[in-house]
Amino acid sequence: MILEKVGVGNVIYDLRKKIQQTESDLAQLGEPISDIPELVETANLIRSNEYLQKANLKQTELLAIYQKYSDALEELLSTVFEIQNDLKEIVKEQSSLLSKPKRTITKRKPKSAKK
Repeated sequence: MILEKVGVGNVIYDLRKKIQQTESDLAQLGEPISDIPELVETANLIRSNEYLQKANLKQTELLAIYQKYSDALEELLSTVFEIQNDLKEIVKEQSSLLSKPKRTITKRKPKSAKK
C-alpha cells in the first residue's frame, strides 16, 4: 500500500510541476495586447472578404436576373414588331380597298312607253 501511495504521489508531484511551469509560461506572456495591428488588419481583411463574397453572390444573382429580364424584353419586342407588321398589312389591305375605283351607278331614265 505504501508503494501505491508513493506512485500516486509521484503522479501528483509531476502534475503539480506541470501546473507551475504552465503558470510560469503564462505569466511570461504578460498582459494581452489589445490592439495588435496585424490582427486588426487580418480581421478587417476577413470581414472585407466575407462582404466581397456576399456582394459577388448578389451581383451574380443580379446579372442572372438582368439576363432573364433582357430575354423577356427581346421576346416582347419581337411580338411588338410582329404586331406592327400585321397592322401594316391590314392598313395596306384597307387602303387598297378604299382606293379601288368605285362603280358608279347611273340612274336610268325610265323607258317611255310607246303609244
